[in-house]
Amino acid sequence: MTEIHPTAVVDTAAEIGDEVNIGPYCIVGPDVALENGVTLEAHVVVRGRTRIGPNTQVFPFASLGTPPQDLKYKGEPSELVIGANNVIREHVTMNPGTEGGGMLTQVGNNCLFMVGAHIAHDCRINDHVIMVNNATLGGHVEIEDWAIIGGLSAVHQFVRIGRHAMVGGMSGVESDVIPYGSVTGNRAKLQSLNIVGLKRRNFSREQIHDLRRAYRLIFAEEGTLAERLVDVAELFSDHEPVMEIVNFIRTDASRAICQPTRMDDAA
Repeated sequence: MTEIHPTAVVDTAAEIGDEVNIGPYCIVGPDVALENGVTLEAHVVVRGRTRIGPNTQVFPFASLGTPPQDLKYKGEPSELVIGANNVIREHVTMNPGTEGGGMLTQVGNNCLFMVGAHIAHDCRINDHVIMVNNATLGGHVEIEDWAIIGGLSAVHQFVRIGRHAMVGGMSGVESDVIPYGSVTGNRAKLQSLNIVGLKRRNFSREQIHDLRRAYRLIFAEEGTLAERLVDVAELFSDHEPVMEIVNFIRTDASRAICQPTRMDDAA
């Protein structure tokens, strides 16, 4: 059964699925859709054209779908779409898209957004992403599967974070982070591969070894980056994780690639 606390304010035009639980003092606007099994714990505000996917749990004082913090926004009918099985903790904020970014902010499935995390307008968040306490994304940021954004870190607008990447706590990220990379610092520099994350996700020793070899070749001092990418693509053409990195760097993007501070055997 769907349960709505008597103190909650839920617009009659909102689309409410089965087994939804809306707790005390929540506010749900007319253009909101809550799919089956969604839980709003208490004091949650969901406004605008916002859709929350099945079995997502939202904790107190989260604010989802309020207008973007962008002076160019003039009330366009943009959307915020949140996938299934997400955990959205206290004071998390997520804004819908803008005309300059495709009118959509999108969050995937099975993500964890810890206390105070912020997702700005036009961001694209894939599956299994973790944003730690007070991590902040500027507009138009793209985060691929399994990435982790450390606490108190800030990601500049239009930055891309690759699959399985790790952003260390209190980092300021101005440049794109390669898949499987680990960055930290102000301003963030590429420290190594995210070896701990790769082991936790059951990458084989051979895969990790090949990724290390490719990493050292890509960021070697000899030749240009374009030339090194050609060499790596030829050596590792049948190695999917390495080719992910190569294709990520080759993609035409608005930000530079985050570079290493040094090359060492721990990479």
